Amino acid sequence: MSERRALAVAVAFLLAAAPAAAEPRVTLLDLPFRVTQLRDAGSEAALSVTTAGLPQLPRKAGPVAVVWGEGGAAVLTLSGDTIAVVPLPLDAIEGLTAGETPKGALPGSRRVLSGPISAYLSGPSRGPDGRPGAAGVTVRERQKVTMSADPKPVPVETATVPPGAGAVFSAETLRPVEIGGSLNLLALSEHPEGAGLAVIGRRDGTWRVRAETPPEPGPLALATDLPGPRPGAVLVRGEEGRLEQWSLSGEAPVRQMRSTGSADGKGFSAPGAALGDVLVVASRDRTALAYLSLKDLTERARATLPAPIGAGLAVLGNQVVVALADGRLASVRDGDARP
Repeated sequence: MSERRALAVAVAFLLAAAPAAAEPRVTLLDLPFRVTQLRDAGSEAALSVTTAGLPQLPRKAGPVAVVWGEGGAAVLTLSGDTIAVVPLPLDAIEGLTAGETPKGALPGSRRVLSGPISAYLSGPSRGPDGRPGAAGVTVRERQKVTMSADPKPVPVETATVPPGAGAVFSAETLRPVEIGGSLNLLALSEHPEGAGLAVIGRRDGTWRVRAETPPEPGPLALATDLPGPRPGAVLVRGEEGRLEQWSLSGEAPVRQMRSTGSADGKGFSAPGAALGDVLVVASRDRTALAYLSLKDLTERARATLPAPIGAGLAVLGNQVVVALADGRLASVRDGDARP
């Protein structure tokens, strides 16, 4: 055997012996009911569950997700690298989530909580295209109470933020995000000329829309916010489902990049989530999860799901829990998808 042929055989042997890059792994979780609702660790439902003192939960449960449907309910927690399913009575979940849509809120919407502040879409209205929307965002803030021997009601200041002339807020859930040390709210606003991302914050003591991305025609969805020292947001825009990453750390949002396209050429859709420096987002037809680098929005891997995404997704550790349209629940572990 010549030296050249011997070298070729050796290289081929090494390549065959090397382990292939691990793709994201999809596992179905065993639940005795069909899931129609899922809430992530930042939701009011998860906060209520972890502070209710339920005996079924570990004393230090860590981040949890909550799921329920007509036939039951459960809390999902991490036990090492394994997702543990803790069954709960359905009436317990219904009691803990009864306040998700307060009086005056847009039907089907949910309020968000952050410290002493709660906010929700209010004033049912119609957008320029006739779709349901909200005429305002109501912000309620608990005030400090001086300690005394006599109990006193906690005073609450309430403000309603309008979206601007001729506009409505989209019926998507608000997202709280900290920008420059202060709480802000992210909402989508619909104008006659198009849709944009509105940043609601306090300016000179008054809550208002303090900044907004330029409105553009076509569909718009908020895939996820990006918390941290450099807060941001990832939008899904247009019929083609292109991704846009925006920085929120300055006075006004600044677009940092757009996606060059998905692996299948069909674009993306919400929902999404951030896993460190990786973006996980639904494929355009919602039948898969794509893993992209937040450095350049390049797709690194893709996990095909047993059914399209239904009620949404939640992050537990390095796993993504997905509620599927057929009522099943799946977890997706990222394998070697991280850049």
